[in-house]
Amino acid sequence: MTTAPAPVPTTPAATVHGGGAGASAAAPTPTPARPTRRRPRGGSWLATVPLFLFFLIGFGLPAVAIVIGAFTTSSDAEGGGGQFTLDNIRDSVQGAYWTAMLSSLKLSALTALLATLIGLPIAQAVVTSRQTWLRQAVLTASGVLANFGGLPLAFAFVATLGNAGEVTKLLHLTDHGWSLYSFTGLTIVYLYFLIPLMVLTITPALDGLRVQWREAAHNNRATTVQYWLHVALPILLPSLLGGFVLLFGSAFAAYATAAAMVGATVPLVSRSIADALSGNVLVGQGNLALALSLNMIVVAVLVMAVYLPLQRRSARWLS
Repeated sequence: MTTAPAPVPTTPAATVHGGGAGASAAAPTPTPARPTRRRPRGGSWLATVPLFLFFLIGFGLPAVAIVIGAFTTSSDAEGGGGQFTLDNIRDSVQGAYWTAMLSSLKLSALTALLATLIGLPIAQAVVTSRQTWLRQAVLTASGVLANFGGLPLAFAFVATLGNAGEVTKLLHLTDHGWSLYSFTGLTIVYLYFLIPLMVLTITPALDGLRVQWREAAHNNRATTVQYWLHVALPILLPSLLGGFVLLFGSAFAAYATAAAMVGATVPLVSRSIADALSGNVLVGQGNLALALSLNMIVVAVLVMAVYLPLQRRSARWLS
C-alpha cells in the first residue's frame, strides 16, 4: 500500500519562474489596521442639558420678559397693563434718556480707544521681556485689576483723587480745576480696569507673531517702524479691533462704579435704568426701564456680532 506524497507548503519567498534568473517575489506585507474611532454614544448630549437649562433660566427667560415688557403698557397705565404700545421705545430714545445713551456710548468708545492704545505697548514690553517673573507678575496683576470694580474701586479713587483725597491735597489739583466727579474723572477710573483687560486680551496675539517675520523684514532692510506698519499691525488688526469691541462692551455695561462715584453728574443709560426701576418715572411709564434695557441688549448684540468674526479671523492668522 502506497501513500500519497505530502504537499510542499509554499513559502513567502517562493521562486517565480519565468521572471528571469534568480528572480523572486516576496509576499506583500500586510497593511496595519487603522484604529477605529469610537463614536460618542447617543446619550452624550445629556451632559449639556444642565448648561442649556442654566442659560434658559438665567438669560433666556429674562430676555423674553424684557422684550415683552418693552412693547406693553405697565400696570399703572390708564388703560391697564399688558396692552401693546410703542411709547416705551419712543420715550427711551428721546430727551434725557437719549442723552444718557449718547453719553454712555461716548464714554465707552473713548475709554476703549485709550485702553487699546495704552495696553498694546505694555503687552508688547511684557512679551519681549526676557524676565519671566516680570511677565508672570504683570499678567497676574492684570487679571486681578481687570476684575476690580464696583464700590471698592470707587472708594479707592474717592480717597485718592476725590475733592479731599490725599493726592488731590498733596498736589493741589483742585486749584487747577480738577474734579473726579466729572466725565474726565470717570474716564480715568474706567481706564484702571480696562487697560489690564486689554493687556490680557492682546498678549496671546502678540505671542503669535513669529520671529521669522521680523527676521525676514530685517533681511529686506526694513526698519522697526516699517515692520510694525506693514507686517505686525496688519496681522494684529483683527485682534486689536476685537479687543477694542470687548473693552467697549465692558465699559458700556459697567454700573456700580459710576453710580457710587458720580451719581447723576454724568448721565449714563445704566443709571437711567436704575432710576426707572426704582420708580423715578412718570405715571404709566413703569416699563420704560425695560425699553432702556432692550436698547442696551441691542448694543450688546451688535458688539458681539462684530467681535466674534474678528476673533475667528485673528485665530486663523495666528494659529
